Amino acid sequence: MKIQLGLKTDCIETRYSFDWLFDLLVDEGITNVQLGSFYELYWLDDSYFTDLRVKAESRGLRIKSVFTAHRELGGFFVGDPRMERAARKGFERLIEVGALVGADYVGSNPGAVYRDHPPAAKDRGTACYLRHLKELSRKARALGLKGLTMEPMSCLAEPPTTPQEMQHYIGEMRADHATHPQETVPAYLCGDISHGLCDAKKNVTYSNSALFEAGIPMMNEFHFKNTDAVFGSTFGFSPADCSRGIVDLRALKALCDRHAADWPVNDVVGYLEIMGPKIGRDYSDPQLAPELRASLKAIKQTFAD
Repeated sequence: MKIQLGLKTDCIETRYSFDWLFDLLVDEGITNVQLGSFYELYWLDDSYFTDLRVKAESRGLRIKSVFTAHRELGGFFVGDPRMERAARKGFERLIEVGALVGADYVGSNPGAVYRDHPPAAKDRGTACYLRHLKELSRKARALGLKGLTMEPMSCLAEPPTTPQEMQHYIGEMRADHATHPQETVPAYLCGDISHGLCDAKKNVTYSNSALFEAGIPMMNEFHFKNTDAVFGSTFGFSPADCSRGIVDLRALKALCDRHAADWPVNDVVGYLEIMGPKIGRDYSDPQLAPELRASLKAIKQTFAD
């Protein structure tokens, strides 16, 4: 199975148009797009998204996935019914947007437990999130999506993180889908090769590659990002970035190839997900295109083999 390549759109937020980004992707030979969320997304008219779909498809691009960008749907873990309702409403709209742009998959990171709340809040939040996700799976099925996704994160306050948590979350969703196959869609992991787990003293509990490998049998898409030894910052794959980062693209490709038979879908897409240079500076915004092109070039050179 060959990994397809794509790009998540967070990087243009407030500084470039979708037309600009779509033209850059055409120039780079990238055809898959993951639409990242932005504030207005939850309030815009439907026609904005049907127009956006036309803009993409007229260039030969496919908005294959929609995924949150700002941890904005974490209200399931807060323990406040008002936050829970807001998260549910937002997720429902995200699913509607996914259908409008013609996406197969829609997802988010599940949420975060407040650091000042007791440990039991994590279990309650997990149960709340999974209950809602099962209900949302039915909405996704009704609107023609192929699946919902969740992202394993880099700390124990943002589950799922460990392999055991991944298995619990996806296992519950798989059981519900198996019981109601005509009413629900599958749930998958949207992995991230830059996500690992360090403890409070910065000792590595799980490396980024170990967590990525553990997630492959549950993963339908993932994010390309580079990171440092303690997963504290993320960046791209320019020559300078590769000299300071720990993500080896060739090792990642070898890992993906070794598990070619383990992916749960045949159309896996890896999306470059970097914010690029500082937003909103005359000296930095023009550097976005060179940064994207350098990272896409490095990924293409490795994964196009």
